[in-house]
Amino acid sequence: MDTIQLSLPAARALQLAAQGLLKPPRKKAVKQDVLAAIRQMGVLQIDTIHVVARSPYLVLWSRLGSYPQSWLEELLEERQLFEYWAHEASFLPIEDYGLFRHRMIDPGSMGWKYSAKWMQEHRATIEKLLEHIRDNGPVRSADFKRTDGKGGGWWEWKPEKRSLEVLFTDGRLMIAKRHNFHRIYDLAERILPDWDDARMPSNDATQRTLLLKAVQALGLAKASWMGDYFRTAKSRPSPDPETLVADGSLLRASVEGWQQPVYIHPDHQELALAAAAGLLKPTTTSLLSPFDPLVWDRKRALELFNFDYRLECYTPEARRSYGYFTLPILHRGALVGRLDAKAHRSEGVFEVKALYLEAATRQTQRLATELAATLQRCADWHGTPQVVVNTCTPRAFRNMLKAALA
Repeated sequence: MDTIQLSLPAARALQLAAQGLLKPPRKKAVKQDVLAAIRQMGVLQIDTIHVVARSPYLVLWSRLGSYPQSWLEELLEERQLFEYWAHEASFLPIEDYGLFRHRMIDPGSMGWKYSAKWMQEHRATIEKLLEHIRDNGPVRSADFKRTDGKGGGWWEWKPEKRSLEVLFTDGRLMIAKRHNFHRIYDLAERILPDWDDARMPSNDATQRTLLLKAVQALGLAKASWMGDYFRTAKSRPSPDPETLVADGSLLRASVEGWQQPVYIHPDHQELALAAAAGLLKPTTTSLLSPFDPLVWDRKRALELFNFDYRLECYTPEARRSYGYFTLPILHRGALVGRLDAKAHRSEGVFEVKALYLEAATRQTQRLATELAATLQRCADWHGTPQVVVNTCTPRAFRNMLKAALA
């Protein structure tokens, strides 16, 4: 077929549709919707910061609306999901276990996530740890008291926690379940007793499949975007997407004003044609996690949405521009701003410490009304129904938003 030609708004709509962010949910979520959303994204990144809901829960809320957060842990315990390093630490559909098995077999390629030196120096205690799990069942890091005299700061893991993590990276341990979001580790053969490495696809087939899954999850992708999604490549992806166009595994498309082509999964051909014809109309207004696939690649968010976003929780407070854990604001196909929020659960207050609209965003009544409704839904889901808005940039929008909230 001829190359599909997309305007920039159509390209945005196509990515939003592929990510499940084009339209608000039409019905109340059920547990299998959580699994379906993760399958659609291909990956759900894990982060533990909880000034608002932890990132994986928030990513799902942006797509499903209100739902019980416990469903995510239940799916993990039911073996419909597993945890491993994908984009980063992530929840993944269990049927994709074989695609990540190569990383477990070659953990030395995983950088800081694995230490051959640690494994060598602590071989005896690691074997005792595995024996303990084999004899006594799953363990938490908290089951082991700290004996090395060090504090518990970031990355100052006690030896048992470090050993659990390297055994997780090399695939001998898996996460059986979580309790209060803390990992509980068990032997991989107990969690997946029927797994046989003979079922593992070749490395080339794995790379190909992950590239295609990335393009499918993104809706459309420049070559330079593909490798980041599952962290398969830092620059040019492998295999070359042009070879996948030649064999029909990908479609080539163009976006108005862009010199580089974009690529589309054949499963999205009809969706792409609808986007090109102007038939995909984004209507969602939502808040996004900083670790949402839509924005976790800063360069992609800038190129596609003209949204320059950076998570600042690891930046010293004095050098932050917007706040500790700012949430991008999605409104009808555009990223129109960001807000720094905190859920005060004991007081029942959802505090918007600061809200910033992008310079090009028009302060319309529809934006104020739909954003207020979104904030209230998010606050209610957090169990903090009182929404307090402290500051807005521009300042005039605060009165519009407060009036809409009232």
